Amino acid sequence: MSVSGWFRFTGLASAIALGVGTAPVLAAPLTVVAVDGTLCDLTRTLAGSSARVTCLIPPGGDPHGYRLKPSDRKALSKAALVVHIGFNLTPAAKKISSSGKVVAVGEIALPSYRGNDPHVWHDPANSAAIVTVVANNLAPLLPPGERAALGVRASKAKAVLNALGSWGSVQFSSLPKARRVLVTDHQTYSHLAKRYGLKEISMLDSYTTGGVLRPSSLNRISIAVKASGARIIFTPSLPPNKTLRRISKSTGLPIAKSPIYGEGVSPGGNAVTTATGNICTMVTGQGGRCDKAAAAKLAARWKAI
Repeated sequence: MSVSGWFRFTGLASAIALGVGTAPVLAAPLTVVAVDGTLCDLTRTLAGSSARVTCLIPPGGDPHGYRLKPSDRKALSKAALVVHIGFNLTPAAKKISSSGKVVAVGEIALPSYRGNDPHVWHDPANSAAIVTVVANNLAPLLPPGERAALGVRASKAKAVLNALGSWGSVQFSSLPKARRVLVTDHQTYSHLAKRYGLKEISMLDSYTTGGVLRPSSLNRISIAVKASGARIIFTPSLPPNKTLRRISKSTGLPIAKSPIYGEGVSPGGNAVTTATGNICTMVTGQGGRCDKAAAAKLAARWKAI
């Protein structure tokens, strides 16, 4: 080998040894799995660009009957953190196997809750408490330099959720007390009802056995709904199912033309737009007024986090 060839060889070897001219080895991105739809949006908002958040249940999905798919198990196997609401909202969460930490964030946020309605996020104060739990579990997994930014995002998220709670109070105050009634098929909004002083009538849970609408059940439902001050029946989907149509015919009450989303975020929406959309549908359905301009400002604040 010539002298010039030797210098070229040794120079290349030195460059390789020192890592000069080679691409740096990048660490795999932090992966977080959020099982439930609304929780996924809260987690993504908190994580920002510091983690890759995978949502198992898509918008419109039913957490109660959800079953883990092979792709879910693959995502779970790579997750450093798995979060779900808890309270048996998603029974499949009991079958989660992950090398990362699995946290029922709702149960930590509401340690004294002993009711049977797992849809705790419908009270924005509960969502704010969940944000704190998610942030506390995410922070130790991040590099120290990214934890401060997480704290800022968490503070902004809680501020928006607290403002959402206050906005909701104003909307429901446009209804006379006798019309602060929420007629639905299943118990989904008890936390929202308690927050805003509503009477929730979950017809199939309260007046049937196993959700079967027998003539005697229909009669009891009709009596209760007619005496409640309700003006409308709210539906989780369109077109409404046969059971709600039967109840509508029996009670003489119309079914809302817009659905309310109880199990997660609305299609194309997020935690805040879904909440404001639900509240506006409830309030206007009962004859009240809804400040959509203020709702849009809340949505913009959430998106800007």
